[in-house]
Amino acid sequence: MRLSPLSALSRSALVTRLLPRRVRMRLTLLYGGLFVASGAVLLGITYLLVLRTPKKIISIEKGGSPRVSTGAPGTGRERLDGFSEKLREQAESQHGAQMHDLLVQSGIALLITTFIAIAIGWLVAGRVLRPLRMMTSTIRKISARNVHKRLDVTGPADELKDLADTVDGLLGRLEAALDSHKRFVANAAHELRTPLTLERALLEETLMDHDATLESFRANFERLLNISDQQGCLLESLLTLSSSERGLERQDELDLAEIAERVLLVSRPEMERKGLSVEPALQPARIEGDSALVERLVANLVDNAADYNVPGGRVEIVTRVAEGRPVVSVSNTGPEVPADQVDRLFEPFQRLRRTAGDGHHGLGLSIVRAIATAHGAALSADARPSGGLVVEAVFPLGESPSTSGEHDNRNAERDTAPRDGSFLVRLPKRDDADAKVLR
Repeated sequence: MRLSPLSALSRSALVTRLLPRRVRMRLTLLYGGLFVASGAVLLGITYLLVLRTPKKIISIEKGGSPRVSTGAPGTGRERLDGFSEKLREQAESQHGAQMHDLLVQSGIALLITTFIAIAIGWLVAGRVLRPLRMMTSTIRKISARNVHKRLDVTGPADELKDLADTVDGLLGRLEAALDSHKRFVANAAHELRTPLTLERALLEETLMDHDATLESFRANFERLLNISDQQGCLLESLLTLSSSERGLERQDELDLAEIAERVLLVSRPEMERKGLSVEPALQPARIEGDSALVERLVANLVDNAADYNVPGGRVEIVTRVAEGRPVVSVSNTGPEVPADQVDRLFEPFQRLRRTAGDGHHGLGLSIVRAIATAHGAALSADARPSGGLVVEAVFPLGESPSTSGEHDNRNAERDTAPRDGSFLVRLPKRDDADAKVLR
């Protein structure tokens, strides 16, 4: 007879409800059940062994030697006289009583030891679970205000120690993420508040100047439009930075060389106006990813290389396949970058030298890192001894970028490269936005 899905579900719910909710009680019942089962098996084996022991009757005739007889009459064995038969029956009755006493007394002993085993199991389970209770209590006390606290469990390197160390590592990453978020919010608020303050000052200046002319109004309005454009670029950059961290929704076959050619077609006139020379070395390098995001990654690298350069400098862009992995690399001449500052440049709103009104917000390289993360690419940067920076993105080999539902359980990894002035970022995969992003 087959059970309906509803009855099977109700039976499962009933079993779940009957099970103890506390792990300590479950462990105690498990210990007690195992002890009762092993004790019952031992008792049964002992009972069977004693029961199957042959019964022997020793009889001595007058003037003769002792004689041992086993078995019952009529079985082909030696027959006994009437008196010996009575002795045999009495021996069998006594043996049955002894077996009954053995069974009863063993059962009583098993029952007593079961209670003792349950009590010992309760104490042992509590001792085993004590570190877990301490960790749970400590974790409950940790909040956003004291996320710096750690479990700091000491003792042998067992499973509980591994669990505590894993939780401490998770708390460390959470603390770093919260600190980064706080810095991001503070920097974003500062970047947005500064132009708003300037806009208000321009408007108040215009209203307070009763002798203002049409030319002064026009000049102030042009400055306001310029400030508004910078705010729009900042908001678009923030939007792209946020959306590129959600996960890829589109996957197309792309060629890094073709993307670099399109970027250079747009950027070359501005770089030539600045007196920079462009040195492309483009070889086919096919990847899978989002076209708009990958183009934004290359464009941000080229724009960064052009903006932070020296008069008469150069920008080198290379696409190639190294060890079977597609690579895009952008390097430039420029001011010297301290080795210990390279990693910081890839954080939001971080610039090596801040210049008011230069139109840069320090988001370009952070967007590059987010897009590389979305595509599972390894991003590395090296400060050149003569000045400038070399940034290289190595895309995965034979891996498709993750979709928006696949990246949730992956954690970011950041490793410091073995050479001075460089760092390596290897992160999971995220998403895109079709927005023009300026730093």
